[in-house]
Amino acid sequence: MQNYILSISAVFLGSLIVFLFKPSNQKNLTLLLAFSGAFLLAITIFNLLPEVFEDTHAPKRIGVWIMVGILLQKVLEYFSKGAEHGHIHLDKNTSRIPKLLFISLGIHAILEGFPIHHADGIMLGIIVHKIPIAMILTTFLLNTKISRKLILLLLMVFALMTPLGTFLSEHFTVMQNYYKEITALVIGIFLHVSTTILFESDAGHKFNITKLMVVLLATIMAYLI
Repeated sequence: MQNYILSISAVFLGSLIVFLFKPSNQKNLTLLLAFSGAFLLAITIFNLLPEVFEDTHAPKRIGVWIMVGILLQKVLEYFSKGAEHGHIHLDKNTSRIPKLLFISLGIHAILEGFPIHHADGIMLGIIVHKIPIAMILTTFLLNTKISRKLILLLLMVFALMTPLGTFLSEHFTVMQNYYKEITALVIGIFLHVSTTILFESDAGHKFNITKLMVVLLATIMAYLI
């Protein structure tokens, strides 16, 4: 139950920050994204990767599922316009629900909920990932012509997607039977999202020592968990 509450709270915390403080400093948000990307990448490498390859008789099959996850995330980003790694390139003047955005984000969120109960540290990695994404999503929605009530409903639905994935993985036998394959798929998704966040070029392709220090801090923290 604690993991369900934490994953929901991460979305609401990110949204609440936007509602209350209306942050406008893009540099701080960029650093928060860099931290979340590095932390998620490190957690994936330190915790998830060793788990899926442990006691497996078909390591190449696991590798195939990781590649499928990477390609799946690429497809999802075509519809979400990059919301998973901090960019939403959609018409802000719209008064309609961006259905493709929420469907792709929903699929991503459901899948990331699968390994939460099975891998150490992944819950914290997802929380760190979700807070800045919720901030970006909330900021985008508030700048559209969508009503506040509908925005709150959309954010509530989005917050429930990751717990739904966790619930499915815990209570459906077919999901448990293919746990390693699904987790490998999630690893591919995490690898794509986190590396995209980390390796997108800074403005002017300048070396950013602050971003580097944030990435190192996130990596060390993930290792110590």
